[in-house]
Amino acid sequence: MYVKNITLSVDEKVLATVRRRAAERNSTVNALVREYLTRLAAHDRRANNARAQLRRLSKESQARLGKITWSREQLHDR
Repeated sequence: MYVKNITLSVDEKVLATVRRRAAERNSTVNALVREYLTRLAAHDRRANNARAQLRRLSKESQARLGKITWSREQLHDR
């Protein structure tokens, strides 16, 4: 696996808070950022896979909609 170094600009107060959190977890700021970015990428992959699965299932579905016998106004009529 190829690891790429990046540079981030972060407010000093934010960085101080994150450093404390990292120390509480026996970790580093670098490790926390790497973990967050890894989770973010994994979430995006899962969401994309779920959308693709829904599209595939929709195309394969044998279900068909019947004729619409109602209007939007009827649905919202109270």
